[in-house]
Amino acid sequence: MKLALLHTSPVHVPVFDGLRDAAHPGLALRHLVREELLERARAAGPGSVADDVRTLLEAAAADGADAVLCTCSSIGAVAEGQAAAAGVPVLRVDRPMAARAVAAGPRVVVVATTRSTLAPTTALLAEEAARAGRPVDPRTLLVQDAWELFLAGEHDAYLDRVAAALDTVTEADADVVVLAQASLAGAAGRTRTTVPVLSSPGPGLAAAAAECARAARA
Repeated sequence: MKLALLHTSPVHVPVFDGLRDAAHPGLALRHLVREELLERARAAGPGSVADDVRTLLEAAAADGADAVLCTCSSIGAVAEGQAAAAGVPVLRVDRPMAARAVAAGPRVVVVATTRSTLAPTTALLAEEAARAGRPVDPRTLLVQDAWELFLAGEHDAYLDRVAAALDTVTEADADVVVLAQASLAGAAGRTRTTVPVLSSPGPGLAAAAAECARAARA
């Protein structure tokens, strides 16, 4: 089984390698890192990268990928929309997380460090709520000035800043918190909030591994 992963930061490579080693040892990963896609999506909107994403997905399929997992929430919907052109299943890493959030309750706090992630994530929650026939009332929490720490490579400080923001969320505010970017996953273990905090890498990779297994059996 071979899975291609489309990243917009190299920090995700060891994270997903570690998850694969722990839970999906038979899965071969090919990492495609394109940082410029997020930069352009933030500046001009996700649609501005659609052609480049399609080209990358088509190349991954030609290279033998059974499926592609997009790990960037800002362009996940764009990637999903190019699946037919690519000819292989294309998954967004945050969809399984969104489904779990909707099942946990209607009051969902969406935490992000880049504004470009907020609209795609709230739209995804609405999709999953409609699919499940459940209500959802998302509230967004943008962690100001944290993204600059990420760009500077100060990842511990970045996660600490996010964890401090999570600490302000209480059970009076929310049924569940979703960490809208894969880069935020490490903050879940640093917060003192008693509200369940969901991240996307583990569930997203599990869904992609299952898709690869189905493709391999077909």
